[in-house]
Order: sequence, then structure tokens, then C-alpha cells
Amino acid sequence: MTSFKPDQAVVQSSEDAAFFGDGDPRIAYNRVWFNLMRVHRNLHPKIAKSLRKEGISDPIWYEILLEVEQAGEAGHLMSALEEKLFVPQYALSRHVARLEAAGYLRRQTIADGRRKQVLFLTEEGTGIHSRIWPIYMNAIQSEIADTMPTDEAYRLARALIRFLP
Repeated sequence: MTSFKPDQAVVQSSEDAAFFGDGDPRIAYNRVWFNLMRVHRNLHPKIAKSLRKEGISDPIWYEILLEVEQAGEAGHLMSALEEKLFVPQYALSRHVARLEAAGYLRRQTIADGRRKQVLFLTEEGTGIHSRIWPIYMNAIQSEIADTMPTDEAYRLARALIRFLP
């Protein structure tokens, strides 16, 4: 896959220019950013509300629990989880502390000079993602599915992947 290079010619369709009324085509990137933020602020609380009813305080909890379960008996290093989920250390620590308090996770510190923390599921946390997933999926579907056809959703998902390293 070839990636876009900033020095390539910037092309703006007249349809897009007319829709947004932008004279400077670079504004398109600002629109992407602000719309991503607005979509997140609009959808996150709605989807989070449906998960809270099931004891999951934040949608990131689902991803944390799933990653730790997939790691198996070896557990999951918190530092690797930070990188995979793009969650800063302070935020991940806060979520993990809350997951521990809820009884879903336990952490173990490995004193190897760098104080690595490894996460493990508790008995209560094992399999919770399979109980939560239908609720999570339904919330996602109810908020997004009626806004675009499936092929457009795949195109958007593919386009968003470009933002990831």
C-alpha cells in the first residue's frame, strides 16, 4: 500500500469544495480532525451508557479485558497494553485499578529492576467479554448502522486505519 506524501499535489473535488465552502484545500484535514472529535464526543457517552448497565464503566474496559484474556495464563504486560490500545500509562493505570476494584483483574509486579506489571483475569473476569460483546455490538449497531451502508463502513474503517502507526 502506498502512503500519501505531503509534497504530492493536493486535489480537491469541486463537489467537496462546494459542500464545505473551503477556499483552502488544507482545511479538509482540519475538518477530519474536528469531525472525528465530535463523533467521539457524540457516540462515546451513548455507547458507554449501555455498557455501564452491565458493570463496564468505560468501553476501554472491554478492550483491556479482551486483550488480557487473549494473553492467557502468561498474563499481559501493562506496557504492551499501553502501546496496543494507545492509552497513556496514567489512564491505563486508572482503568486497571477500577477493573481490580470491580473484581475483574489482578496485577502482579515483576521486580526485575524496571517494575513491570502483568495483568491477569480473575475468575469473575474470565469470559466477561463474551457476555458484554452482544450488548456492546448492539449499542454500536444502533448508533452507527443506520448512518451508512456496509461498504461505506468498510471504506471508512480502512481510511481510519491510516491514522494508526
